[in-house]
Amino acid sequence: MQTEQLKAFVIEKLEDMKGRDIIALNISDKASFADYMIICSGNSNRHVKSIAQSVAMECRAAGIEPRGMEGNDVGEWALVDLIDIIVHVMTDEQRDKYNLEQLWAE
Repeated sequence: MQTEQLKAFVIEKLEDMKGRDIIALNISDKASFADYMIICSGNSNRHVKSIAQSVAMECRAAGIEPRGMEGNDVGEWALVDLIDIIVHVMTDEQRDKYNLEQLWAE
């Protein structure tokens, strides 16, 4: 799956799990580790964990093995590393605190 197709696939899966405020940032000119960063919010710690687990599971089912997954034990902020795409699923509090959209948009 090409990067643009993977991006659309991941966004669709985030929407299926009711992820909110989904943003895809092209970071290819700012970072060497990925082309896109996708950020979304979950309603609670449990919702954040469920969204991240679902994205990883759906990717595996499509033949894309995530490189790693972090933060799914606590659920305030989960990261799924899909090599070309990094997915951040966060509670509103964590998203406001770290403001990744502004950090990577600059």
